[in-house]
Amino acid sequence: MKPKTILLIIFYTLMVFRVCGQQPGREIQINIDTLLNARPVTTLTHGKLVTWSKGIDGDGQGDGYLTMAAALFNKDKDPHALPDHPGIEATPEHPSITLHYKNSAGTGYQAHFVSGEGSFGFYVPPKRYMGMYLSLTSAEGGSQLQIELTYKDGVAVKDFWLPDYYNDIIARDTSLSYVVHDLAKWDKKNNMAERNHHNIDALNIYPDPRRVLLHIKVKKGTAGYLLFWAATGVPVK
Repeated sequence: MKPKTILLIIFYTLMVFRVCGQQPGREIQINIDTLLNARPVTTLTHGKLVTWSKGIDGDGQGDGYLTMAAALFNKDKDPHALPDHPGIEATPEHPSITLHYKNSAGTGYQAHFVSGEGSFGFYVPPKRYMGMYLSLTSAEGGSQLQIELTYKDGVAVKDFWLPDYYNDIIARDTSLSYVVHDLAKWDKKNNMAERNHHNIDALNIYPDPRRVLLHIKVKKGTAGYLLFWAATGVPVK
């Protein structure tokens, strides 16, 4: 592991400890396989491009992302593409996050889309969590999200605003950070449509670390086109 990565993980751990007053455990990549219904990333699989099919904007019909291997195979110059390995390293703002695309998987779904008003939910390993990070993008504007957290002893509801995936995160918004920053996007023929400025964001929904969390439900308002890429929890040790 690179020294810079080790320092980031140490910094992140200390930050969470100071905020919550409790020691974090190892991050958990929540299983959302049954929710996956979109393929927004073109991969290079067995030496061929497998083009995205339900994209990141245009109600899923506009553009998609490419992995770095796919972009280089495509002869794009200095592409701002997704890393080939879907495991995103920890930063001071979020833990290690694993997305669901793979160059080795040419047919599988990679994310969950919600067009217009809708909702989805998933169970988490029953634990106390210091952080729960949802990897998301919103296109055609931002998305209003209502998060319903079901604990062992009751339910709590929180509201969040997820900005458009083209927008930079406002520094004072401590619930948001970048999973991947400054990406290009590609059309249905894998031609680069824009060179940069697109993101996948991490939304920390701040579960109560004193309560055992069981289930999370996300309700989306009418505006925006949403992709849910991953969920990553940081339990109390």
